[in-house]
Order: sequence, then C-alpha cells, then structure tokens
Amino acid sequence: MAFLTDEQRRVMLANGAARARGEDSDPYPVVKLYTPDAGAAWVLTALAADGDLAYGLIDAGTGFPELGEVSLAMLAGIKGPKGLPVAVEPQYRPRKTLSAYVADAQRDGMITD
Repeated sequence: MAFLTDEQRRVMLANGAARARGEDSDPYPVVKLYTPDAGAAWVLTALAADGDLAYGLIDAGTGFPELGEVSLAMLAGIKGPKGLPVAVEPQYRPRKTLSAYVADAQRDGMITD
C-alpha cells in the first residue's frame, strides 16, 4: 500500500535529510496514518533515504505516545482486530509543529487530532 503521495514523499525525504545532518528543526507533520479498527496512529514528519523508515509521533494506543521510527512496509502489513489495514487520514491538515503534537499527545495520553 502506498501511504504517501509524491509530494509528501518529497517533503518527508527533505525533512529526513535535514534530520540526518543533525539540523535542529521542528517541522509540521506531513501525513497521519491510523488503524480504523484499533487505537493506533502515526503522525509522521520525516523519511530516511531508504524511503521506508519514517520518523514522527507514534501512538500504539497504550496511553504512552512517543517519538520514534517506524517502517512503512511494516505498517502496510498490519491489520487491526477486524482485519482492516492501516489507512491514511485523507482530511488531515497539520495545525502545529511536531513538538506541539508530542506535548499535547503526552499530556492527553493519545494523539487527539
């Protein structure tokens, strides 16, 4: 499953390159993925040069969202309890930087938007 448009991939690769160079940046998220039949969500900002390893806010639905990396290929293989695959939130428009999403999610115990 292709989670990213060409434009999203381009932006995330640029953010990933900046991150790899150690640049101190706080980008806006680019894409939000979620499980329609479970409580997991991923708000992603950067993509490694390999085109698979994404970085962002990970909420596994356990009440402890955190920054981390996740394989897009691995996410493509996940199915929730009703057999639904990970999906892209089509109406997602980031309203704040990644650090603001992290602060809110850690305060609330989950990604709330």
